[in-house]
Amino acid sequence: MKSIPLTRVEQPVSALIMGSDYFSPDNQEKVNQVLENYTLIGGNTIDTAYIYNGGQSEAAIGNWLDAGNRDRVNVWTKGGHPNKNGHTINREELTEQLKISLDRLKTDQADLYALHRDDPTVPVGAILEWLNEFVENGQIAAFGGSNWSVERLEEANDYATKNGLKGFSFSSPNLSLAKAQDPYWPGCISLDQQSVAWHTKTNLPVFSWSSQARGFFTGRFTREDKSNDDLVRVFYNDHTGNVMIVLQSLLNKKVSQQSKLLSRTWLISLSQRQRLSGRKIKLRWSHVQEEQQLS
Repeated sequence: MKSIPLTRVEQPVSALIMGSDYFSPDNQEKVNQVLENYTLIGGNTIDTAYIYNGGQSEAAIGNWLDAGNRDRVNVWTKGGHPNKNGHTINREELTEQLKISLDRLKTDQADLYALHRDDPTVPVGAILEWLNEFVENGQIAAFGGSNWSVERLEEANDYATKNGLKGFSFSSPNLSLAKAQDPYWPGCISLDQQSVAWHTKTNLPVFSWSSQARGFFTGRFTREDKSNDDLVRVFYNDHTGNVMIVLQSLLNKKVSQQSKLLSRTWLISLSQRQRLSGRKIKLRWSHVQEEQQLS
């Protein structure tokens, strides 16, 4: 599997990152199996957060890590999500949240740490000072911003360069084939063409959340099915509809090619077993093609 190297992170981050917002010790056996299957295909980075499933996600991951699996994966957690009282991007709350997260995860350090949201009223300089303290304390290795605008990311990394601090190593906005016309949750950011161009220019890695658009292209949803209010609000637009048409066309073409390949393989096998002549094979192949056209 392809991977992306990050400064201060020993294992390059696998292109496929494991989400975990439904994990819980109550379904620990399922969690263990999911993580084992994920690592078997080459995945090595688990994405969680202080708020996921009320902290149960981190607890379930911690149980799996504690069973001899810590060195197999990168642990990525997030803090600083707003609560009922508002933003939590301040030194006291971030420090407390990180301590609790590490305790739940049963580890001394998060390989990746991201601020779940931004609070534009807080100067980036102060935020970077706090994050650099976490690095110096050994609590986190690399840090980034989730749902941070490119303007704030640029401002933060300019400040870090000028003041000899470590800057943001990655960005985690929403990015998928489905174009979001409205934030899925308050404070969420989806990349547009200008933002993508900025990330390309600066070479700042993007670890997108909901890169599958919540299963939008899996066949569970159609342009006519408007039963899911959130998906309709966020993804139902001409761009996404056109993408769906293209993907369906490619899928149909792929299925057709695979069907023909299987048919040919079947005929070759049949000819070997029954010693069919070339003429008989040609006649049977014509019959198979007719059946495919009718279906």
